[in-house]
Amino acid sequence: MPEYRTTATGPSAGFSSGPSGFASGREPAPRKRTVLLLQGLMGPLFRRLGQGLIAAGHQVHKVNFNGGDRAFWRLPNGIDYRGTLADWPDAFAALVDEIGATDVVLFGDCRDHHMPAIRICRDLGVPVHVFEEGYIRPDWVTLELGGVNGHSSLPRDPAWYRATAAALPPVPPHAQVPSSFRRRALEGLGYNVADVLSRWYYPGWSNHRPWHPVVEGMGWFRKLRRRKEREGSAAVLMARLTASRAPYFLFPLQLDSDAQIRLHSPFAGIADALRLVIGSFAAHAPAGTRLVVKEHPLDNGVRDWRQVTADMAALFGVEDRVDYLAWGDIVAVTRGAQGVVTINSTSGTFALAEGLPVVVLGHAVYDIADITYQNGIDAFWNDPVPPSPETFAAFRRVLIERCLIPGGFFSEEALEKVVRHAVARLEGHPIAPE
Repeated sequence: MPEYRTTATGPSAGFSSGPSGFASGREPAPRKRTVLLLQGLMGPLFRRLGQGLIAAGHQVHKVNFNGGDRAFWRLPNGIDYRGTLADWPDAFAALVDEIGATDVVLFGDCRDHHMPAIRICRDLGVPVHVFEEGYIRPDWVTLELGGVNGHSSLPRDPAWYRATAAALPPVPPHAQVPSSFRRRALEGLGYNVADVLSRWYYPGWSNHRPWHPVVEGMGWFRKLRRRKEREGSAAVLMARLTASRAPYFLFPLQLDSDAQIRLHSPFAGIADALRLVIGSFAAHAPAGTRLVVKEHPLDNGVRDWRQVTADMAALFGVEDRVDYLAWGDIVAVTRGAQGVVTINSTSGTFALAEGLPVVVLGHAVYDIADITYQNGIDAFWNDPVPPSPETFAAFRRVLIERCLIPGGFFSEEALEKVVRHAVARLEGHPIAPE
């Protein structure tokens, strides 16, 4: 493969060209944009987005940090970054200048390579468009300017949302999109295999996730091997909760490696959050209530959260009142709850849409007076106040206008919709009816 190299102080230090070479020096057509893509989701999202932008007449470049990125790109202007994380800021700033980037697009604003890139773009006045899983699910994904969640520029004033929403037209209707867990797992597997096999070629690559892909793969293997057992125990628990009519609160777990935990919450990890929630439940919840801890569907199984939950419950003397749900649809278990405790999960917005009380322990874009409980978790168990329907509806309308686009990531139909609306959003067009 031919390589494009310069000295360490040159404009493209640390980069080499992808299969179609390194393009530079071309002026974008009038009103057209030069878009630089950084890391995307594990899978074809950024390849499809690149195709959509190119078809719309824009110029597109993509930085590949590892073999997984490269395997899913396979378009012109792929740029392999082989340098170190320490060298990345200077190399990125030089690349933005060299190609004349008008926009940068990335998935997740807390990844090691993305955080300095966002700071540099802010200094240069280059807009950064951040993809994430949707604030509101299903059928919406986040595409927000500048940053998401704890880095969002959205205000926390309920009156502002009510006033702003009142001036907006109704949300155009859109159809649901299918999503395949099997497809997500296979794309993740393919990405990680390509990453592992190409580590020699990307000596400076450092993963933002705390586990080696092989360790994660072993965890997934163990988890999926026990799928029937886990499904069976979840069905028994749900049937028992339904038959007993026992009031319960729900605590949906998030991923231990998620930046929403590491950077946007007071917790070092999920174990710390479990200790606080179960300890508060034991000390303050009414004696007749239960706590259901729901495993995240994308947890890799490296750590046994069922055992951690059981240990915490025993520590606080409530082992007979704490249940662990290892499998199943979040919708059914949420709808039966008295209230939901969350760190900053998007499952909180689903509960709010159902009119359920929600208390937030971290930094969430929806943690707003009149929407979430504001008096702390200890008081929440005995005073779970539901959201104001008017304020939440206004918040949702503004969120869609500013931060969301229709679609999903894990089916052809979902990807087609996301790409179409993402291109329109980058071009400054509003959401169009389906």
